[in-house]
Amino acid sequence: MTLNGWIQILVYCGIIILLAKPLGGYMTRVFSGERTFLSLVFRPVERGLYRLAGTSDREEQHWTAYTAALLFFSLAGVAVLYLLQRFQGALPFNPAEMPSVTPDLAFNTAVSFVTNTNWQAYGGESSLSYLTQMAGLTVQNFVSAASGIAIAVALIRAFSRKSMQTLGNFWVDLTRAILYILLPICVIGTLVLVWQGVPQNLNSYTTATTLEGAQQVIAQGPVASQMMIKHLGTNGGGFFNVNAAHPFENPTALTNLIHMVAIFAIGAALTNVFGRMVGNERQGWAILAAMGVLFIAGVAVCYWAEAAGNPIVHALGLDGGNMEGKEVRFGVAVSALFAVITTAASCGAVIAMHDSFTALGSMIPMINMMLGEIVIGGVGAGLYGMLLFVVVSIFVAGLMVGRTPEYVGKKIEAKEVKMAMLALLILPLAMLGFTAVAVVLETGVASMANPGPRGFSEVLYAYVSAAANNGSALGGLSANTPWYNITLGLAMLIGRFAMIVPVMAMAGSLVAKKAVPASSGTFPTTGPLFVGLLVGVVLIFGGLEFFPALAVGPIVEHLATIAGQTF
Repeated sequence: MTLNGWIQILVYCGIIILLAKPLGGYMTRVFSGERTFLSLVFRPVERGLYRLAGTSDREEQHWTAYTAALLFFSLAGVAVLYLLQRFQGALPFNPAEMPSVTPDLAFNTAVSFVTNTNWQAYGGESSLSYLTQMAGLTVQNFVSAASGIAIAVALIRAFSRKSMQTLGNFWVDLTRAILYILLPICVIGTLVLVWQGVPQNLNSYTTATTLEGAQQVIAQGPVASQMMIKHLGTNGGGFFNVNAAHPFENPTALTNLIHMVAIFAIGAALTNVFGRMVGNERQGWAILAAMGVLFIAGVAVCYWAEAAGNPIVHALGLDGGNMEGKEVRFGVAVSALFAVITTAASCGAVIAMHDSFTALGSMIPMINMMLGEIVIGGVGAGLYGMLLFVVVSIFVAGLMVGRTPEYVGKKIEAKEVKMAMLALLILPLAMLGFTAVAVVLETGVASMANPGPRGFSEVLYAYVSAAANNGSALGGLSANTPWYNITLGLAMLIGRFAMIVPVMAMAGSLVAKKAVPASSGTFPTTGPLFVGLLVGVVLIFGGLEFFPALAVGPIVEHLATIAGQTF
């Protein structure tokens, strides 16, 4: 590890902290229905969309109606994107004449983008037409991100409102998230990316002659617009197969910084939105502090592991870190930082191949996803995931002092704890359950490129990534098969929607509760003690669930590497 590497990491963290308050304040005004500097432009558009949808910003929904609207909208998105892929061969904007996508891969991709996962079992430039990329993937990048933000805002209202039955209106929250937040930032960001050299066109692929006289096909297309929303919405799907490691997706150090900042910006700002809406910004800063502790710890371990390199290489008398598979323009520090950022958020973008990371280095991204990606997390999903752990932590604190637990003026009772635990246990069920089946079936094992613990880690990482709605891959696993396309798609659906339903049920219970005034026995939730308790509950919860799987995967691989054995 180097001083320069740590300076880059700390500068990045500083930028995120500085953005959280102003962006959080703006988002609070948007979702409170207050006037903003964009209202003059978007207010007429907003009203027109409400008329088309048959609703208005004055209508609110019970948690069941809010959840049903989300599920219906998402199901329609899966159907449209599936059909778009199946018929792309006969549709326009297909200069490379891409054929229709196979049924199992079309199902996997449709579910992947609707659930904000963006798992890619295909090569973007060699599988999908421009129309599919724009009208299918890019559109879902916007609406799936906006759906996650909407759920987080609904849960925030559950904590901030007193004795009510409604949580807002899903269609209104969805529209405002797209019009006032995602779209303006993406327009500006796309122009900056084009300025930096990212393509944005509808041209046919270019055939060039190399210095050796060979013919090379250079793919291009509407890249910049998809790049900005894929990072801002923590989607992660790349226009090109190698994702953000491709020079067209990520040509300069500035574009790399823009990508990294965009991934965390909204997730961090939502903690400030929470603090503002419950009437105490320190509550939001406490949640962000807990996220920050987990993030810095993950970066430190991953950076150390990759900077230390392979023990077998050191045994040969060679020094230096592990540069295999790294982004050589940015070095080990930024490659490790990017890996931790994209797995702390539900963004599967990569600039380095995770399969080339050391055993411990690749374990950190896996742990980030196993924890439910609550370290900043996906836009919206990170906050509501962390608030589930907050509910559990407050319940534990209440047991310690023998009082009914309270949080921001709401009593946390049996129903809220049950719903929180149900939501938190859904992820390990999908992650570990599908992995257990895959590693004992011939059809699952046949796709593994490596034997032993590395091969197990490849399969485990795939299902962890799918259920956590991340979309990155450890690599080495041939996942474009009917078995993996279907089961990974099911894991994505479970990880997204089976978790959202109990979250919304908990929100429906909380919003109906009366305000409880703070007393001398109220556990303080804005100081270091609460931050430490929250971090401890997250780590203990994750350790109890996933340590056995990690022990037979990356941990045993690390110990074997020290002993001189590779896989």
